[in-house]
Amino acid sequence: MKIAVLPGDGIGTEIVAEAVRVLQALELPIEMESALVGGAAYEAHGHPLPESTLKLAMDADAVLFGAVGDWKYDKLDRPLRPEQAILGLRKHLGLFANFRPAICYPELVGASSLKPELISGLDILIIRELTGDIYFGQPRGRRTATDGHFPGAEEAFDTMRYSKPEIERIAHVAFQAARKRSKKVTSVDKANVLETFQFWKDVVTEVHAQYPDVELEHMYVDNAAMQLVRAPKKFDVVVTGNMFGDILSDEASMLTGSIGMLPSASLNTKNQGLYEPSHGSAPDIAGKNLANPLATILSAAMMLRFTFNQTEAADRIETAVSSVLASGLRTTDIWSEGTTKVSTRGMGDAVVAAITKTITKG
Repeated sequence: MKIAVLPGDGIGTEIVAEAVRVLQALELPIEMESALVGGAAYEAHGHPLPESTLKLAMDADAVLFGAVGDWKYDKLDRPLRPEQAILGLRKHLGLFANFRPAICYPELVGASSLKPELISGLDILIIRELTGDIYFGQPRGRRTATDGHFPGAEEAFDTMRYSKPEIERIAHVAFQAARKRSKKVTSVDKANVLETFQFWKDVVTEVHAQYPDVELEHMYVDNAAMQLVRAPKKFDVVVTGNMFGDILSDEASMLTGSIGMLPSASLNTKNQGLYEPSHGSAPDIAGKNLANPLATILSAAMMLRFTFNQTEAADRIETAVSSVLASGLRTTDIWSEGTTKVSTRGMGDAVVAAITKTITKG
């Protein structure tokens, strides 16, 4: 099992280090190799996704990714900004399906900003299409009345685009996922305003005919954003486009108490995947041993489950995380009165200890 480890920037190095320790504790035949990505790669190689890093990722079975970005890079030309690394990896690896589960652990009900009765037992799966939409549509850029791309432009433009095969394949992923859950899919669009999403709605409806056992509802994105905080447990599987999925999955993460709890998986047609926490690089707390590593650790569990079919090992990680939370240990983002505050490293230590304990018992 070959894993490319790309910690990235900010807290990425700290949280990925803990996920690596957890994987090592499982004593599986895993081969891990690290490389620079994002701002760290730009500093060393002049590009956020150097050829050597891209080759390592493409040759691996899976990528364990931290986070990229820092405010100091905001003035770089867009192709050189750290965030372009993740877009490049998605494009080159063909990662079209992003899975973002939002699960509220019983021990963290009080950490959510919503009333306990609204989020107790919450278990949503948001499936975001990753390779189309406005993030990849052409043409795009800035211009003045007389020329193309340069400072001082008077307008900017991006093009929203989806092809039928792109929508069909993500719809199939959503309906197949729903069959393993509560058999309900909510397709989120803006069909009342955007032609792209009327097309999305039509294609999803066509694909649904192949899944008569799964319920399908369509919902406008503004209403979906409202319902996520009004009645989140009405959702099971949510499928949507690239931009809407980006926004809604971050909103859903806060229902769980902290974005530091939300893992994600991005898969291609071969189940080769990139696994990363849903949060960013948080440069304001980088190097302070404060970040919550659980989203990254849970992303590693998703990697074992989806790419390597190591269900038992994935279960061990998830059980260990539940056990640690039940013991009252919390990083700063999920800490509350009556619980014990621990560092990034301390949380990693606790999860490793819980895994080691289960392996010994086993």
